[in-house]
Amino acid sequence: MNSSIRFKLFLMMVLEFFIWGAWLPLIFGYLPSLKFMPWQQSLILNAFPIAAIVGMFFSNQFADRNFAAEKFLAFSHFVGGLAMLGLAFTHDFQLFCVLMFIHCLLYVPTISITNSIAFANMKDAQKEFGIVRMGGTFGWILAAWPFTFILVDWAKVSAANPHGAVEWVGTVLKNGLSGQALQDATKWTFIVAGIASLLLAAFSLILPHTPPKKADKSGAETFAWMEAVKLLGKPFVLVLWLVTLVDSFVHNCYFNWTGSFLGASTAAGGVGIPGNWIMPAMSVGQIAELLTMLVLGATLKRLGWRTTMIVGILGHAARFAVYAFFPQHWEVIILIQVLHGVCYAFFFATVYIFVDAYFPKDVRSSAQGLFNVMILGVGALVANSVCPKLIQVTFAHGDITDFRGLFLVPLGAALVATIGLALFFHPPAQTKAELGKGGSAPAH
Repeated sequence: MNSSIRFKLFLMMVLEFFIWGAWLPLIFGYLPSLKFMPWQQSLILNAFPIAAIVGMFFSNQFADRNFAAEKFLAFSHFVGGLAMLGLAFTHDFQLFCVLMFIHCLLYVPTISITNSIAFANMKDAQKEFGIVRMGGTFGWILAAWPFTFILVDWAKVSAANPHGAVEWVGTVLKNGLSGQALQDATKWTFIVAGIASLLLAAFSLILPHTPPKKADKSGAETFAWMEAVKLLGKPFVLVLWLVTLVDSFVHNCYFNWTGSFLGASTAAGGVGIPGNWIMPAMSVGQIAELLTMLVLGATLKRLGWRTTMIVGILGHAARFAVYAFFPQHWEVIILIQVLHGVCYAFFFATVYIFVDAYFPKDVRSSAQGLFNVMILGVGALVANSVCPKLIQVTFAHGDITDFRGLFLVPLGAALVATIGLALFFHPPAQTKAELGKGGSAPAH
């Protein structure tokens, strides 16, 4: 793959995940400010996991089989970008909900489509894909930083009357918005995400041509997911599938609550971080993810599947324990974000690698989709359905949130998942072919 194509694919990934990373972290605190009820918030938040589930079984394959990948990418991001821009200018629940579903139903398939474009233009995917896909993580990180200059209390900056560029930048960085002003300005996250989506729509037109894939005439691919479901009859696969559901729920509790927790004043039980620093603080986790992925292979060889996954789940438990018991130490709260890399790489990335190692080749892709249903779909659905009520009703006491009680919920769930994995996850020492045939072998 020549350097020009590699750069285009890398930039494609940057923009693809910049879009998602721009609007997701702050939407959980924005929706209550629009006076939406908890059930209405849940419906809006569940647009993405519903789209993910639809994508696993229909839209991803439909797009893959019927459209040139780069053209589908351009269309999806053009329409999805317009929908995202519309979200910034409406407070009407029905319109907001419709626009969010339009965006998500078009955006989610593009996650797979960008992978298809990348793989189709690589000579050695094992060596080249990791570098290209790293652009996605960079994109998510980059999405956080424009808001250090957008979510700013410009009245305070003007009143300070800074002299010189250095003093001006310093004044801007330490005068972030808070409270209702921050909630009102959060609409800019949708504007930035929408603009990025339109940019990717235009950029897609100069990506390498990737024609649609021909469907398997035998029809085997149509029913491959059914073969993957049958593998849930094996106890160790079922245990991992259920633990993945719990860990996905815990993971999405983090996204539901962290932004509100960081931005809430100390008097209201939060950390009191200025609004323009919330997303950069959360992006520390993605930076750590880059570093953690580099040591994942060596960790797996040294610790094995089960122990590596347990460490990943315990990363969530440790982070929520710090949230619950040390909220007054903002520097510790920010530092603990580095565990995000451990949580993601040591569990979710390890699950993907495990599936590739244990499932037979003919159903491996569908098996990945089976676990993605939990990671991107059902786990997020559960979290998005209960988290708004928990933070706004169950653990709300006037203007003060009982964050300690709130964070003990995912902390407890993570510990239960850890115990379940430790006691009941015992994969057999068998090959992919043996697994597909249901052969037996001693556990390791």
